[in-house]
Amino acid sequence: MNFVTKSFSELTTTELYKILQLRSEVFVVEQDCVYQDLDFKDQKSLHVFGFKNDNIIAYTRIFKPGDYFDNASIGRVVVADTERKLGYGHDVIKASINAIKTHFNVDEITISAQKYLKYFYESHNFIQVGEEYLEDGIPHIRMDRN
Repeated sequence: MNFVTKSFSELTTTELYKILQLRSEVFVVEQDCVYQDLDFKDQKSLHVFGFKNDNIIAYTRIFKPGDYFDNASIGRVVVADTERKLGYGHDVIKASINAIKTHFNVDEITISAQKYLKYFYESHNFIQVGEEYLEDGIPHIRMDRN
């Protein structure tokens, strides 16, 4: 799988449509969560996404320090349901960490992780900080990586 990192203005309309479709498919439909995905944060983030057969199957958006948390951050982590067992979640996190280092020249990263993914993120050297909280009705935890 090939990963690409682009700013909002660099995305083609087709790429943006595929990204929004994937996010909606997983976060709204699959997780049965009604929330406002289009939050005007896409315009200030960088978009990291992986292609397979011309389909976007893995995606995150990354933020420089201060744009979301005090540290750089990764959000909207998503892999297409049919592709999850192939390890692409690990690949997109590695690509996102590398993109943060390349574009923002920092190592400290904060995420708001769905609680059930705690061990997944720990495998990428994230550590839970603080207590569990609800975000859009789903249990989340803050995790930091230094």
